[in-house]
Amino acid sequence: MLIEQQINEDLKTALKAGEKDTVAAFRTIMAQIKDERIKLRVKREMTEEDVIGVLLNAAKKRKESIDIYRQNNREDLAAREESELILIQKYLPKQMSGEEVKEIISKIIQQTNATSIKDLGKVMGAAMKELKGKADGQLIQSIVRDQLSQI
Repeated sequence: MLIEQQINEDLKTALKAGEKDTVAAFRTIMAQIKDERIKLRVKREMTEEDVIGVLLNAAKKRKESIDIYRQNNREDLAAREESELILIQKYLPKQMSGEEVKEIISKIIQQTNATSIKDLGKVMGAAMKELKGKADGQLIQSIVRDQLSQI
């Protein structure tokens, strides 16, 4: 079943169960997917990767919001964002561990013949292409910087 269809089914289930917060989160996610579909309509049909991209952006926004709310001592809002983040993460592909990412980045550094931190852009481009949707961008960047600084 496609992710979007699964979200719709889960939305219906949450509506029947009367889970207001869950319904609100699902509706927000569906609105973001619909917005992306409208943007892409001119160019092409929306793919599963596009839906995953929307979910990744939504998850990233939730993480940033959680940090901001915690800095401002708004635990109630941070808790709501955390519950939405958990909901979104259920539909994302499993994220790779730090060790798995390190192995892949080591191979990419060898393939691109990177010799210093000056090659960061070249390595990051290849790494993001390979790891898109499989690992967090900030994690990838920190590992690439760390490994390039050790060369």
